[in-house]
Amino acid sequence: MEQTQLDLVDKRLLDIIQTAFPLVSHPYAALGEQLGISEEDALNRVRRMKKIGLIRRMGANFQSAKLGFRSTLCAARVPEEQLESFVAEVNSHPGVTHNYLRNHAYNVWFTLIGPSWEEVCATLEEITRRTGIALLNLPAARLYKIRVDFQMEE
Repeated sequence: MEQTQLDLVDKRLLDIIQTAFPLVSHPYAALGEQLGISEEDALNRVRRMKKIGLIRRMGANFQSAKLGFRSTLCAARVPEEQLESFVAEVNSHPGVTHNYLRNHAYNVWFTLIGPSWEEVCATLEEITRRTGIALLNLPAARLYKIRVDFQMEE
């Protein structure tokens, strides 16, 4: 990631968009108004921070269970020579929301979400069938959600 200096407006912009992105027809105009800058400047600042990798992703987070979806955490022991193809297979499924390599006997961990428990299990079975690698299916017994905001402005 390219190094960049953030000015106070950048920091305030990051603070706002983490938790209070305006849900209006012209959100960057609303952001600009809050920050005392133009709509174009607000949008350009976000684009710049995305381009340099400071902002990785912008999007909504939904409480999937309240929408009727099911999710699970999975782990796999993947031999080094199969890592690339295994990860590509896992990532090809639209319900995969996270995928991490770990320094552990179970070296690949990912989360999967689907419209039903049956569809989640069918996807996991397909991954195993296509890769030959057994998966640990670890659905949560209890949900813990920790909200993390990175305060930018002091």
